[in-house]
Amino acid sequence: MITHISDTARWVAIYRAMETERPDAIFRDPFARRLAGAKGEEIVATIKRGRQMAWSMIVRTAVFDEIILARVAAGADLVVNLAAGLDTRPWRMALPPSLRWVDVDLPDILGYKTEALRGEKTACRYEAVAADLTDAAARAALFKRLGSESRQALVVTEGLLIYLTAGQVEALARDLHAAARFRWWLIDIASPRLLKWMLRTWGKNVKAGNAPFLFAPAEGTGFFRPHGWREAEFHGAGEEAHRLKREMSMMWLWRFLGRLSSAKRREEFRRFAGSVLLERE
Repeated sequence: MITHISDTARWVAIYRAMETERPDAIFRDPFARRLAGAKGEEIVATIKRGRQMAWSMIVRTAVFDEIILARVAAGADLVVNLAAGLDTRPWRMALPPSLRWVDVDLPDILGYKTEALRGEKTACRYEAVAADLTDAAARAALFKRLGSESRQALVVTEGLLIYLTAGQVEALARDLHAAARFRWWLIDIASPRLLKWMLRTWGKNVKAGNAPFLFAPAEGTGFFRPHGWREAEFHGAGEEAHRLKREMSMMWLWRFLGRLSSAKRREEFRRFAGSVLLERE
């Protein structure tokens, strides 16, 4: 059962563990099962379609990995991972030693992760910052500091925005844009149609942990344009699942039906969910 928003990190960690244990894994996170613990197993075992929907989180993880590596190769010298949860990329990925990585999250979940990984070596320079991202003053001060310590930074918010209101996302977008050295922002985004499905399927579970699903803008990535961010890349979850051979069952049928649909409908389906690289205007 989900009792706190931080439990969602244990939920997703189990999916990373499941992928890691496959012989044909598309990424490996040797720390995922340790971090997820019994609580993560319990969540996946008790929520509706807990294991069947692992593909979407697994695909998102792999796509985020690829985009992060591409932005680092393009010159990002700092990665700021907001609401980092139990993400272990600084430990598990082949990142350059010169890269600086900053995890930001609530004290309890961040403390749990750093203690569980004590003694494990990171590939790059690592810093953990305990902060409540809903504290606007603390958030702005943190962004100002980190921005002043970078040439060009990539901000990552994986699995965060869905839990925020539109007003909170707007404020976050403005604060990120105010830090001139924050060049890229990597997000995941859901469509209103997907939000409805998520609420029907897992709504009661996440609401019990005071972490309701909220954000799925009708205008898609256009939501961010007035706040200084434009879409640079969109990676549809369905397309990426097909490329990575991690599609849900019967996805071939949806692809077939899509070919019979109008161009507008096909584009709507492509943007049902996705990973998005935003770039500052």
